[in-house]
Amino acid sequence: MSDFRMPALGADMESGTLAEWHIQPGERVERGQVVCVVETQKGAIEVEIWQSGTVERLVAEPGDRVPVGEVLAVLRGEDDTVGETPPRPSPAAPPTARSRRPADLPPVGAPAAPLRRRVSPAARRRAAALGVDPASVSGSGPGGTITLEDIEQAAATSGPAAAGDDRDAMRQAIAAAMSRANREIPHYYLGHWLCVEPALAWLATHNARRPVAERLIFPVLQLRAVAMALHEVPDLNGWYLDGAFRPAQGIHLGVAIALRGGGLVAPALRDADVLAPDAMMAALGDLLTRARAGQLRSSEMSDTGLTVTNLGDLGVDSVQGVITPPQVALVGFGRVSERPWVRDGQVVAARCVHASLAADHRVTDGAIGARFLARLTDFLQEPERLWQN
Repeated sequence: MSDFRMPALGADMESGTLAEWHIQPGERVERGQVVCVVETQKGAIEVEIWQSGTVERLVAEPGDRVPVGEVLAVLRGEDDTVGETPPRPSPAAPPTARSRRPADLPPVGAPAAPLRRRVSPAARRRAAALGVDPASVSGSGPGGTITLEDIEQAAATSGPAAAGDDRDAMRQAIAAAMSRANREIPHYYLGHWLCVEPALAWLATHNARRPVAERLIFPVLQLRAVAMALHEVPDLNGWYLDGAFRPAQGIHLGVAIALRGGGLVAPALRDADVLAPDAMMAALGDLLTRARAGQLRSSEMSDTGLTVTNLGDLGVDSVQGVITPPQVALVGFGRVSERPWVRDGQVVAARCVHASLAADHRVTDGAIGARFLARLTDFLQEPERLWQN
């Protein structure tokens, strides 16, 4: 037997609410399969399982708030006996007969706890995106099921209060993570301006022969340059855990995405060093869409080896970011702006970008950070090398 536990879907997550199961006892599950949806302060996230087997029993029920690391379900392997119960590290009652401490029991005469309302998957995701508590909504579907239309009507009539509560929860989670980062991580910062005329010229030539809907955007080149630089300077790609650096096995870049309701997420753009240009553009667009709809997957929230934040579209010249633990580095880009630049002994107007690096001094020193920024600059000034594998 093996346990499927609540994963940590971000450095700031302490617990999550099980929204729905996609599996049932007796069902066969395969590695990488989405088995449930968990609600966090940052939205509803589809959770994959990373072991194969048969579902022996579901320990948690939809609506339960489960701490990170606690058991959600028990799986039976090929060699396990049906009905065999694995030894438990701590007492845990089966889901059909949950024990409660005396202090948990309601006093005599207290009203019974309300029954949980059934919520359709689409409605639950929409509720997370709009900041609506499904428990406060009356369902109009079969058997009182709460539908997508019920959630949208509740959001339209309830005003900003629910969304405000949701934003407050996310803000508190971000505050906790960033406070921890500043307490625990000895940051050092490096940055410089770089001319991006070659990259923008390459981009214009590439896009000139393509339909508008298929054109690349400059951030794709920036992300690719970060990935290629990490390939050559891997000391910044990984996590600081248990007092030691653990390198990531692939280059999965966290892309910082601002949410419309406030706050941000940084899901992973997986295998950014091997994606073709069109595939990277499609993957980036898909991440943006699903992040803002609350439809991210657990692997996209936990695989990130380094985060990239780009505030250029907001008019910011430079970024001095805070590393998200347990990552060990963050890259920031500002806006593209014309600046005086010396070329062939002449001062000319050139389009430039400020690139910055925040890094963990426990893992690297400034020389490694400087080498990374130098390689990043090389790739953006020789863009034809970005996809030369």
